[in-house]
Amino acid sequence: MQAIIYPSTLSGTILAPASKSSMQRACAAALIAKGKSIINNPGHSNDDNAALAILKAVGCEWSIKNGLLAIDSSKSFLSSSFSALPSPLMINCGESGLGIRMFVPILALCGQEIIVNGEGSLLKRPMDFFDEALPKLGVEVVSNNGKLPLKIKGPLQSKDIEIDGSLSSQFLTGLLFAYSASNTNGVSIKVNNLKSRPYIDLTLKVMHDFGLCVPENRNYKEFYFDQALNAGHQAPVEYTVEGDWSGGAFLLVAGAIAGDIVVEGLDAGSTQADKKIMEALEKAGCDTSIAKNEIKISNPSIALRAFDFEATDCPDLFPPLVALAAYCQGETKIKGAKRLAHKESNRALTLQEEFGKMGVEIVLHGDTMVVKGNGRIKGAIVHSRHDHRIAMACAVAGLKASGATVIEEADAIDKSYPDFYGHLKSLGANLSANKLINQQTV
Repeated sequence: MQAIIYPSTLSGTILAPASKSSMQRACAAALIAKGKSIINNPGHSNDDNAALAILKAVGCEWSIKNGLLAIDSSKSFLSSSFSALPSPLMINCGESGLGIRMFVPILALCGQEIIVNGEGSLLKRPMDFFDEALPKLGVEVVSNNGKLPLKIKGPLQSKDIEIDGSLSSQFLTGLLFAYSASNTNGVSIKVNNLKSRPYIDLTLKVMHDFGLCVPENRNYKEFYFDQALNAGHQAPVEYTVEGDWSGGAFLLVAGAIAGDIVVEGLDAGSTQADKKIMEALEKAGCDTSIAKNEIKISNPSIALRAFDFEATDCPDLFPPLVALAAYCQGETKIKGAKRLAHKESNRALTLQEEFGKMGVEIVLHGDTMVVKGNGRIKGAIVHSRHDHRIAMACAVAGLKASGATVIEEADAIDKSYPDFYGHLKSLGANLSANKLINQQTV
């Protein structure tokens, strides 16, 4: 798919997409809850669909009606009424990094052989963590030299364990869910150098909302499970998926660059790491106004200014931050660039190369990315590199470029925000694409 973005002026109100971080965690929690759960505002991105496919594969039943997702996990492999899974069970996580890192420890609770695979960029991402950690918990693991596919055979035994949290917090999320599902007691997970702490806050919140056993968080260095600390809730559980600050960040930056818009559905009190985009917008001099569940943003009458920003705990903000920084006068410095190597693409290099085509110079100094902005962006032919956030960043940057911006493989957005081009168009963006709104159903 190819998308063409022409210079545009935006106005109007738009509802932020559902958070796939929240949605996928809700799917995992619904599986562990061993009963009926109702999920409001379910997402329909490719990653969300992959999570639902995993639930179906392990015996859950689910349906969507009138905007509500109903999940019944009473016959899943974790329940007492479970009969049998195919052997070996084949699981496909699509391109979801969170999906595979979160669900593999949960799947490892099963005593049957399971083969876990993925698609696209996920096939190239490191999975050494499972080779190192799961055998310590009694799980047999065979990987493809630290890559997919994975062959696992449990059952996972909840024990005291110490893990490295420097690559991603998603591995810890998987272990937290798995330990909770196994009703473990008196054991702990110790973590060294944990990154993206806000995502662990989100995991713990979802666990609490679903009435699962929530560990004691000892300053993000140890998570101690004690059943006595958890009263739990009664099924059925009802949960509302949050609006997505990761996708909403692109809308907010679009408003800062090209118009006067209102973004609804973003909770300023959310635990999502990417709500930190508001800090960057304020530093850049954007006009913002925050009300309950609503953010107004507009391009200021004066030039946007360069800023310094710490993104180590919110690396997914790099693409919208680069689009914003391109329109700021001076050098914007963004820390945390080392976190970008193992995303859907090597995002640091991809941003440097694709924005370079648009006349934006980006320099990498170790862990710091320097964006040399001057507000003069030129339309160009760019490529998403099959990375959803790169496609969205280029589209937003193209809104005030001189000339058209052509995005190749523009449908990469389906991974997280399939309605993105349609939402931009509803705000007045002048663009064309093969499909403006994703019609895929789950």
